[in-house]
Amino acid sequence: MGTSAKELELLYRNRFGAFRNGLAPVCGGFERAHDAVQEAFARALREQDRFRGEGSLEGWVWRIAFRVALDEHRNGHEVLLDEAFEQAAVPQPERDRALAEALKRLPPRRKLIVFLRHFADLSYAEIAELCEISEGTVAATLARAHEELATALSREGVER
Repeated sequence: MGTSAKELELLYRNRFGAFRNGLAPVCGGFERAHDAVQEAFARALREQDRFRGEGSLEGWVWRIAFRVALDEHRNGHEVLLDEAFEQAAVPQPERDRALAEALKRLPPRRKLIVFLRHFADLSYAEIAELCEISEGTVAATLARAHEELATALSREGVER
């Protein structure tokens, strides 16, 4: 099926910030994430004929982008997406220490899905596609994570 360079360019223009923000924790900063996003889109452009249209174009590019970021971060070692976020996907403690601590305590899969939804701004469908799970599983995982975060934050005395 393939995709067009024009579609990729439009996605890049409209969603660059979300991609950069989503990759920053894996890459170790926004500058490296910027480079990883550019490399991901360059790969997508080179491999555009491989897009089969079985999911969204954005989901396909996200998978490429996370592979690029993981390769750069882990020096080419095979790493599961969940493992990459074990320590990376939390907000800056100086911005919101209570939330950062609460997120650290979440199991890796919940942390990853919270991050993809609230920090990378992906839809349930995009998260499901990226993580190869159903949208219902995304919803259930987010609901459970939100409960855990609310409980942890209320123990810290943080208003919801």
